[in-house]
Amino acid sequence: MATSPEQTTAAGRAPEDSGGEGAAAPRRRPGGRTGRVRRQVLDAVQAELAERGYDELTIDGVAARAGVHRATVYRRWRDVGGLLADVFAAAGDDDWRPADTGSLQGDLTALNEESQTALTARPPLVSALIAASFRSEEAARGVQALWEDRYLRCEVIVARAVERGELPPGTDARRLLVAATAPVYHELVLLRTPPDPDLPARAARTAVLAASAGAFVSDPEDDAWRRCR
Repeated sequence: MATSPEQTTAAGRAPEDSGGEGAAAPRRRPGGRTGRVRRQVLDAVQAELAERGYDELTIDGVAARAGVHRATVYRRWRDVGGLLADVFAAAGDDDWRPADTGSLQGDLTALNEESQTALTARPPLVSALIAASFRSEEAARGVQALWEDRYLRCEVIVARAVERGELPPGTDARRLLVAATAPVYHELVLLRTPPDPDLPARAARTAVLAASAGAFVSDPEDDAWRRCR
């Protein structure tokens, strides 16, 4: 599950509006010069954060990199916290959707592969944003909101699997998604192990085995589904 504001699919900037099942309400972005300035400034925030870290992220540095007057940045974003909050707000203005591979394991593997790509990219933007969330209240709220949005969009993976008969009715989508994606973040962010090309599929496969056995069923009445298999 990619968390990078600039890399919501794998690379590039996504369209402005979102729609479809599980989508959050689309937000209207400012257009014209205002929109261009915002993009320049937010791109500069991400570049400065990835290269210098949170401690050296400053309004002046962002303004210089963006090529705009520092007063413009102060007037609109006030401080570094405001800049970080807007980086995450902008990340929700896309139409990213999880891949539909035709199987639960394929969908979860694709999700993990996106996350691993984002977490191992250079410069390490995603890791820098995660680190900033432990230093800035605005960034922390932004990370939480972004994760909530991404989990909501990914619930369709579980819904499709239930419809295909891969999972029992009543499977808790959030619990399954966390179980499937957590190993990637644990290995790369907490343990800082070298990227393993087999990890995305291995983590997905483990979660699928548990889920297909009913490990994430939230309604006890659906235990009958497991007994009948």
